[in-house]
Amino acid sequence: MAPQSRDAVNSRPVNYCAGMSWGWRYLNARGKQVTPEGVPDGAGFPTRSDAETWIGETWRELLDAGVDAVTLLEDGREVYGPMSLQTPT
Repeated sequence: MAPQSRDAVNSRPVNYCAGMSWGWRYLNARGKQVTPEGVPDGAGFPTRSDAETWIGETWRELLDAGVDAVTLLEDGREVYGPMSLQTPT
């Protein structure tokens, strides 16, 4: 079996899906789904807690890349969101 590549942010396997069902959908300021270049994939977490911890650690990087809000997904089903990444003013 070939070694899996890992992302630079948290060293979790990139595109590893077996048994993992939690992830994030990225949205721009208009509410449209986006896939910005150079940001970590927001999918493939084994638990909701792992996904929420990860977003808490990377939201600034996502915001800088043009992600305005995120929606939490479980097996493709929306759990909550969109949740803004903007800080209150």
